[in-house]
Amino acid sequence: MQTRRLGRSGLTISEIAYGNWLTHGSQVEEDAAHACVRAALDVGITTFDTADVYAGTKAESVLGRALAGQRREGLEIFTKVYWPTGPGANDRGLSRKHITESCNASLQRLQTDYVDLYQAHRYDSSVPLEETMTAFADLVRQGKVLYLGVSEWRAEEIAAAAELARELKVQLISNQPQYSMLWRVIEAEVMPTSEQEGLSQIVWSPLAQGVLTGKYLPGQQPPADSRGGHATVGGSMKGYLTDDVLTRVQELRPIADELGLSMAQLAIAWVLQNRNVAAAIIGASRPEQVHDNVQAAGVQLPAEVLTRIDQVLGDAVERDPAKTSRG
Repeated sequence: MQTRRLGRSGLTISEIAYGNWLTHGSQVEEDAAHACVRAALDVGITTFDTADVYAGTKAESVLGRALAGQRREGLEIFTKVYWPTGPGANDRGLSRKHITESCNASLQRLQTDYVDLYQAHRYDSSVPLEETMTAFADLVRQGKVLYLGVSEWRAEEIAAAAELARELKVQLISNQPQYSMLWRVIEAEVMPTSEQEGLSQIVWSPLAQGVLTGKYLPGQQPPADSRGGHATVGGSMKGYLTDDVLTRVQELRPIADELGLSMAQLAIAWVLQNRNVAAAIIGASRPEQVHDNVQAAGVQLPAEVLTRIDQVLGDAVERDPAKTSRG
């Protein structure tokens, strides 16, 4: 497993990170979740990403149990705060109250005294940024959080938060955006700003929610046991399941074959070519998916391959920076 430094910090993480959105506590049984975590550990993954809201807080608990007994100093555990975790008006957002209470609850579920990275899961325009950043800084000083990050923030929001972090003498070192061959909305504004401010990207959905594995074929219904065929989680990827996109994705297969890579490995290796990407987050419902995906670590794609990928995908690629997620 290759490692990279996260942002302008001393924290080293595995360039393939294991995430449990859509899987632990919901899509797969706990035994299967534990098997996937063991597989991740076996192949050298040390970085594990979750969030309080995943599976209604269950995902953190599953991850905590799966990592129990591991040497804590050998792990980097990341979680997030923002989305509702309860019925009350203060059970959401980035107020001091919710950040403090959510962090304490996350630590309990994860069975740890601290998290390596605590991330604002979205920007909260209803709360003064000074309140949010001060609350985060207090958690750092209490030893409950080592580093700070954000997720799906726009360039101007990252710049403002980075300025406050410097004033508060805490380290804001990462953004967690969606990024893949098909979804490149962060390239024009978010990445340059992040580099300037000392943040790396920890990217989610490098496989475009599975579309870049090539398992979805034009003119055919998604496999019943796939994410695209799932009644609830499949809804978030409908934009990718068009014949035009799926046809172009199939045209990537010869490129992968020439390089001796699976389609998934090609997609993950592609995001890792970007110097501002510190890690690609993979999810898995079966250990063999972990073993396949992790082989993208350390792969160098020649410049001509990157050009061919761009030519194949053409205008199927989304680049509009205004589409930085609010969902």
